[in-house]
Amino acid sequence: MTSPVARLNQYGQSPWYDNLTRTFVLGGGLAAMIADDGIRGVTSNPTILEKALAAGEGYDDQLVELARAGKPTDGIYWELVLADIGAASDVLRPVHDSTAGADGFVSVEVAPDRAHDTDATVEQAAWLHGRLERPNVLVKIPATVEGLPAITRTIAAGIAVNITLIFSLGRYDAVIEAYLAGLEQLVASGGDPSTIASVASFFVSRVDTEADRRLPVGSPLRGKVAVANAKVAYQRFLERFSGPRWEALAAKGARRQRPLWASTSTKNPAYSDTLYVDELVGPDTVNTLAQASIVALRDHGDPKPDAITQDVEGALDVIKDLAGVGVDYDDLTATIEREGVDSFARSYADGLATLEKRAKDLLANS
Repeated sequence: MTSPVARLNQYGQSPWYDNLTRTFVLGGGLAAMIADDGIRGVTSNPTILEKALAAGEGYDDQLVELARAGKPTDGIYWELVLADIGAASDVLRPVHDSTAGADGFVSVEVAPDRAHDTDATVEQAAWLHGRLERPNVLVKIPATVEGLPAITRTIAAGIAVNITLIFSLGRYDAVIEAYLAGLEQLVASGGDPSTIASVASFFVSRVDTEADRRLPVGSPLRGKVAVANAKVAYQRFLERFSGPRWEALAAKGARRQRPLWASTSTKNPAYSDTLYVDELVGPDTVNTLAQASIVALRDHGDPKPDAITQDVEGALDVIKDLAGVGVDYDDLTATIEREGVDSFARSYADGLATLEKRAKDLLANS
């Protein structure tokens, strides 16, 4: 019987694995997920990488070699990360080739301490792209105000991008605009837009976590805001990737920037453990699945096609009704964005601290 995870592919949604460790990739775990569950991509972020590096398994030999060579801690961090990203992208390369470049991607995020620095983000995106030299690597750029022009400039330079940490509908509109503008600049300079892939990572469960904290006890809006937010975002996607402007780019080979549902593991045990999968199935989308979600889907998942297009009017009502119970949508989403950027920055700093201590311990005992 086809895995419920793999079945998502039949409905036009690509399941990506939301985790990356060296032992998982080199030990055959990723290849098994591709074969058994139809996994079509992998994503990483500073928190995932910090946990992998803290566990240490599979990293010590390279860590000691780099430390003995006198590499600074941040240089060691990036060498370890680049090795993992490169290995994962090589495993996924057959998926990328068999889908004519539409899937099979691995994402690597720019350092989160650059989230509010446009020029530094553009510089590191180009550096990551140049170091990895693989067509199925997406550079992740956060959708901060400062990240938006970095997205346009990076796309215009011919680099594929995963835009991350999107929470609000307004910011999602700006992300789409940044992508379209980047494609137009690329075409104007003689570039080929068919070589560019992009996803817009719209975070889900964190929206319910913060909304539920603000909503009155017993409110019927509890547990509804995140899915409603994503459903309305999908309608924006359908609207913006149609019409004369998009058709002019599509005629030159440009690809739609797919919505990617991120942070889709259920945080509240009162909600279904497959809530943010079941409700968000739809064509031209990606869902990044944590291990817990994959286990739940294998055990009792039953995704249905086109769920993302069901009851859109009800989703619009949910967003509209927030103000009536004293919840400011703009403040809600701005708070989650700020906390998301800060969380990744802490993970990055913790990762560097972990590496520095581990390097010293390994060198002292070698």
